Formats: sequence, structure tokens, C-alpha cells
Amino acid sequence: MKKTYITTMPDHIGAFLKASECFASVGINITRVSYNKAIDSHTLFIDAEGTAEQLEKADSELQKIGYLQTDKNEKSIVLIEFMLRDIPGSVTKVLRLIHSYELNISYISSQENGSSYQAFKMGLFVDNEEKLKTFLEQAQEICPVRVLDYNHSERVFDNSIFYQSFVSGLIQLTNLPESKRDTLLVNSNLVMQMLDEKGLSPYKTFESISRFAELLSMCRGDAFSPRITRYNITDKTNLILIEPPCGSNTAILQSGGETLFIDSGYALYKDEMVNLFRSLLADYDSMKKRIFITHADVDHCGLLPLFDEVIATRLSRDCLEAEFRGENGFREQNPLHKPYVNICKALTFYQPTNPERVIAQWDTQGEQTDPLEQVGFFDFGDMHFEVYQGKGGHLPGEAVLIDYAHHVAFTGDVYVNIHGMTREQAEYNKYAPVLMTSVDTDPALCAAERAAIMQRLGAGDWRIFGAHGAMKEYNLRVE
Repeated sequence: MKKTYITTMPDHIGAFLKASECFASVGINITRVSYNKAIDSHTLFIDAEGTAEQLEKADSELQKIGYLQTDKNEKSIVLIEFMLRDIPGSVTKVLRLIHSYELNISYISSQENGSSYQAFKMGLFVDNEEKLKTFLEQAQEICPVRVLDYNHSERVFDNSIFYQSFVSGLIQLTNLPESKRDTLLVNSNLVMQMLDEKGLSPYKTFESISRFAELLSMCRGDAFSPRITRYNITDKTNLILIEPPCGSNTAILQSGGETLFIDSGYALYKDEMVNLFRSLLADYDSMKKRIFITHADVDHCGLLPLFDEVIATRLSRDCLEAEFRGENGFREQNPLHKPYVNICKALTFYQPTNPERVIAQWDTQGEQTDPLEQVGFFDFGDMHFEVYQGKGGHLPGEAVLIDYAHHVAFTGDVYVNIHGMTREQAEYNKYAPVLMTSVDTDPALCAAERAAIMQRLGAGDWRIFGAHGAMKEYNLRVE
């Protein structure tokens, strides 16, 4: 068994040695260690492997020496601005008050600005809300005081509790339950360690995670405003394209009283999307809900539990089934992608769908050799699609639909319209390539798959619906 320990070490010589001796005493092997004093002077992440009994003994030993974090010892930082008169000794009364409340100062910043006052900023440890309230009331008698928003993505005001403060900010921002804390702690550290070894500043990593979470939360409720466009695909078939600011597009095909969804976006926007579906589809609540997924990524499969029938390739079904069993999906099997995907699943409230609802209609016979291979056909209304499977450049199991009679293609994430994104979509899509190093499992292979799609389209006027960005018009003339 493997387990990640989030330990709180004293900042003195021999602290890690003491933790190491705990594991050695019960015969446990340490498989990963991450500690960076410049980021957090106390938090040490340790991955250990052993039997259930050994890990239980390690828990006990670490608790005895006070290395395991608990809610009781969690602190936070409050950034306070004291508006002091610009005269000698003006800060002394404030410092005496801070001392009387036994508050530790973690950050100080002040500079004259040509006026008769200085905005004196201090970061203070706080472990009791009532104590802080009383302190502020007394401080107001000395000078004007205001509590500033603490933005950990811009500056670290204290590095001894950085991870806890950082994750607390994410939880508060997205209204996540406390049960997600350890997931965010461990995977934020994993992605930082991975990117630090590749030369990216740790603070750039944390800033990217923070901004990603902020963008997700900004688009909820009344602020959820996807771009919606409608297309006449054939005389009998219409399409509604929903492009949310964050996550994949959702396409809705309608033909002869039947409806087919293609990809579903993030679970985070479940309520917003259901309300939108009801406004667009009069019979939404009573219809049989069928969806086709281009591949099994978290931003395409968030709403799958809403559907009666999920249509996918065999490999995509295998991925969804692994997730349902609590095992790693294809993304998590890639160590470069696993931390980001786990963070993404936590922040977006992702829940695996029951594989019994997933119909795998296509499978490759033997190992796939070409970047893009035809694996079967799929009909909907008067549309006849050839189904192609990519070799896994973006993600194993990826599927592409091409209707040659009506010159329409659904290409998932193998081919997306980068230049057709809204400003919000472009901003959102900046962060996954940073935090995963690449959104593709094999970038070179994915490029070959994109080229193969264009080669297969042939001459004529095409409409290409990728999973991000607007519909792409593609015109190929053969002389």
C-alpha cells in the first residue's frame, strides 16, 4: 500500500532525520519526499509504501512526535493595514498592542508616500477569530485599521503555513468540503515539485493553480454565460453549440424528434447546464438522454451521471470503468498529468459515472498502427458518420466523427479551433498546458493525428466542430 503523509516538522536541525527514523523503525520504504523551506518552512510531504499494519504504526509514531497535521493546529494569516501618522514612534503603540495579544508578525511593509500618513501593512498569525475581533476593536482606538484581502498568488506573507493557507483559499473560493483538503494539499505539492524540477518557479505554479480555480468559480450562477450558436446541418438535423468559458463545448444534435449530446463539460456547472438544457429543449426532462463522448477527460465527462446512455469507444469505456472502481484513469496513469487532473476533479466536483450506462460500440482489432484509423460507423437521424479512433496522442480512446455526405466533423480535442475561442476560453485554456506540461499525452503523435484528419476530409466546404472554440470553416479546393 502507498500513502502520502503531510507532516509538520519543527524548523531545526535533525527534523527530517527524526521522521525518517519513524518510518525505518516500522520497516516502511520512503518513495518520495518534497520540502522547500522557501515555500513552507514546516510542511514536509512524504510518500511511503508498506503494509496496512506498518502504515498504521507509522501514523501512531508520527502522532507521538507531533508531526501529523490536525485541524487543531491549523493557523491562518490575516493581512492588516494600519494607517499611521508619519511621525517618529507612531508604530510603537500598535506593536505594543500586538505584543499584548501575543500575535506573531509574519510580514511587514511600509513606505512614505509624501502625505502625513503611512499605510503600514502587517501579516499576523491568527488562530482565534474572537481574539482577532477584540484586537481589531482596540487597534481602531489607536489609528484607522482595515483588513485586506489575502492574495497568496501575488505574495507569500508567511512561509511556515503556506500550504494550509493556500489550500484554505482554494476551498473557500470554490465552496469545497473540508474532505478535499488533503487531495489539494498533496497534488498541489506534487505539481509544484514536478515543475520545479523542470525549472518553473514554485510561486508561478501556485499562482497558476490559484488563477485556474478563480476562473472556474467566476463563471458560476448568474455569471455562467456560454456562447450559444445554432446551425442547420441538414434539412432534417439542427445543431446547438454551447461553449462555456471553462471546460469543453457541448454540442446538441436534433433530428426527427431525437436528441444526441456530444461531450458534457464540467460537473461544477451541473445546475447551470441543466437550466440551460431546459431552456433550449422543451422535452428535456422527459426525453431519453443520450450522449457521445469524444474521449474520457474530466472536462468532457462531468455531467455523464445525468445521462441514460453514454456512447464511447471501448478504450474510453475502460477508462471510465477504472475511475468508477477508484483506480487511475488514463490521465492519472501519466505522472506528468496526474496531479493536475486530481486537482481539477476536486475543484469541479467530478463524480465517475456508472459504466453500466456506457455503451462501447467500437474497438480496434489488435494494436493500432496508424495515427488515425477507422473503427466503425455511427448513424443519427439522416447523418452517417464514419468513426475514427486516434492512437492516443491526446488521450487513448479518442474518437473523431466524420460525415462525408454533409461535410461535418466532430474532432474532440485532437483538433480545436484555437483562434475561434472567446477571451474567457483563451484565458482558461492557458493553465492546463503549464500545470500538465502539455495537454496531450504525446504531442508529436497528436500533431500527426490532426494532419491525418485534414487529409481525410477531402475537397469541399467543411464545418469542423472541435471540443473547444467556435465551429471552424474549412475549405479545400482541388484544381
